[in-house]
Amino acid sequence: MKPKVNRAGDTKKGSGYDSCQTPPYAIESLRDLIPLNWSIWECAMGKGNLYRAFGDVGYTVFGTDIIQDDKYNFFTYIFPADFDVIVTNPPYSVKYQWLQRCYEIGKPFALLMPVEMLGAQKAQKLFVQYGIELTFLPRRVNFEMPNKGYSGGGAQFPVAWYTWKLADKPIRFWGYGEKDEGL
Repeated sequence: MKPKVNRAGDTKKGSGYDSCQTPPYAIESLRDLIPLNWSIWECAMGKGNLYRAFGDVGYTVFGTDIIQDDKYNFFTYIFPADFDVIVTNPPYSVKYQWLQRCYEIGKPFALLMPVEMLGAQKAQKLFVQYGIELTFLPRRVNFEMPNKGYSGGGAQFPVAWYTWKLADKPIRFWGYGEKDEGL
């Protein structure tokens, strides 16, 4: 097994390593947290998998990509439409900056990120300052990877939904009861 590599990112340009697309089934664990009448900003849209998955079950979804041009950089831009929650799989090379920016925006959010963030001092400082909720999934997510598609058989690392101002419990283990159907 190859060792894991952490790649530093740039908030002004995208990275090919960050082009991992989330399969639609990953939203199932969030549906009981986000009211159907809320609108979602999917701000790292990529190919639009999450955008379409939420739209298919009745949510109003606004989509932008990470860095479309200088005007639409997530780190400097707020989507003008009235949205209630940010939901995305952010680029992991800038995950700490992304998390900070979500707290600054001040709206509830759900970010699909590596479990290892729990042990990172940069993330811990933000969690202590603002708070965090976690939804763990019962298996690893099979991301659509650049140049491989879905043929990889799942991520080499576990991920969780890091949420803020959404859950009634700080830690949830989703998929071990009635709600695991369809996952």
